[in-house]
Amino acid sequence: MEREARAFWLRSPGAGEIRTVAVPPPCDGDVQVRALYSGVSRGTETLVFRGGVPGSQHEVMRAPFQEGGFPAPVKYGYLSVGVVEEGPPGWPGRTVFCLYPHQTRYVVPVGAVTPVPPEVPAARAILAGTVETAVNALWDAAPLVGDRIAVVGAGMVGCCVARLLGRIPGARVQIVDVDPARADVARALGVGFATPDVADGECDLVVHASATEAGLARSLELLAPEGTVIELSWYGDRRPAVPLGEAFHSRRLSIRASQVGTVSPARRRTYAERMALALRLLADPAYDALITSESPFDELPEVLARMTSGGIPGLCHRVVYHPAGG
Repeated sequence: MEREARAFWLRSPGAGEIRTVAVPPPCDGDVQVRALYSGVSRGTETLVFRGGVPGSQHEVMRAPFQEGGFPAPVKYGYLSVGVVEEGPPGWPGRTVFCLYPHQTRYVVPVGAVTPVPPEVPAARAILAGTVETAVNALWDAAPLVGDRIAVVGAGMVGCCVARLLGRIPGARVQIVDVDPARADVARALGVGFATPDVADGECDLVVHASATEAGLARSLELLAPEGTVIELSWYGDRRPAVPLGEAFHSRRLSIRASQVGTVSPARRRTYAERMALALRLLADPAYDALITSESPFDELPEVLARMTSGGIPGLCHRVVYHPAGG
């Protein structure tokens, strides 16, 4: 079995490269995984690529199998799907999801991988980490039957949240985004769409995922009295202004943070149970609308540079690995 692999590293802010790395032999309780696909978490990974992780968040932002440190050199990423080549009985040949960086093959403890259900295509399973974030957001938000809800920001996370919310009976769910082209994605997800200027107001709940000051301000404007904004945005090294004047106090509005690093205390679940749930939800083919571009693994340094500069629009970018994994 091969003991070398190739991995994407950020050499310095704005400059990535493919490196040859050693892969240790698996020990008892380990699995060796050959990558099939990985996903680029656009918001977080472009923030890392441009060197925008603030010093105070260097430890908080570490990915589970990250090597190196911020700002660089660093090996970062956490949306990998592959097939087990070696491992304990019953594991070889299984397709699994792992929170691992972009690398052709790797060895991790068996507890670090989650089996991909047979009904979920491996190419779609790269969305598991994003759907997991959406699941945790709904656990934090606790929406009710018939709620009036807006999701501000039609990125990967916002769209996954909207798909889950849209399945609540009687709920009015509308994605709000400045890009009118995202209406097609909203339609595929079975929810409404509006640009910020014509969005429906009097919302019981608004989930904010645009990572912009304007998006947060509009989220507060869309709330009904006593309404809540669930803040999912990650601003990195930026310090957004929060409009707490005008009607914020008189309407008794709330802003509440949700972050996937902690399982919502409203649900007694383990991280593994939450991830397994996210993968089961991906049996829904509507999520295919979120994968809008793909490229071979070897092109990832160029792809991330173009993505960071705005040259590759869209939602999730899928990285495709050579069939041999090398």
